[in-house]
Amino acid sequence: MTDISAGDWLAAVRAAHADGFSYFDWLGGVDEIGRSDTLRVVLVLRRLTAGEPEVLTLATEVPRDGARLDSIGSVFAGAGWHEREAAELFGVEFLGGQRRPLLLDPNSSRAPLRKDEVLASRAAQDWPGMKEPGETDASPSRRRMAPPGVPDPAVWGSRDPALPPATPAEVAAAAVGGRVRRPRR
Repeated sequence: MTDISAGDWLAAVRAAHADGFSYFDWLGGVDEIGRSDTLRVVLVLRRLTAGEPEVLTLATEVPRDGARLDSIGSVFAGAGWHEREAAELFGVEFLGGQRRPLLLDPNSSRAPLRKDEVLASRAAQDWPGMKEPGETDASPSRRRMAPPGVPDPAVWGSRDPALPPATPAEVAAAAVGGRVRRPRR
C-alpha cells in the first residue's frame, strides 16, 4: 500500500492511470479511531497486461472533522458510485464529485460506518450470533457476550444522558469484543 498525502491524491491517481493502472477496482473508507483521529480512504487499481495483473493500492488519510478529498471521478468514471458510498457511510466529502444520496435517507446526517456512531439497533437488540440453533434464552451453558467492536454500554448506547457525548478516544477504548454483557438496569 502506498500512502499519499490528501493534497496529492488526485495527482497521484492521475499519475497511476498514466502509468498503465487504468482498471479501477475499488474505493472505500476505514475508520482509524483508536489509532489516529483520521479516516483512511483506500483505492485499488489494476494494470491489466499479459500474464498476472499488477495491483496498486493507494491510501490517504483525512481528518475526522471536515473530511474532504478531491474526487477522482474525472479519471475513473466508475469511482463516482464508490465515492458517494464513502461520503454517506463515512462522512467524507469528495470535492467535485456527485452529492446525490445513494443509500441513506437524504435528510440523514449520520455516517453509520464510523466507529463512534451509535446505531440504536446494535445497542438495543441481542447479537444474533450469541445462540446456536435449538438453544433457548434459559440455556445456562452460554453467557451473553457483546459482539466484537461494540463499546461498553456505559460509554456508548446506554450512556447517562447527563454526561457529555463520548469522545472518539473513549469509544475506541471501550470497544473490546468478547466481554460478558452485563444486564441493563
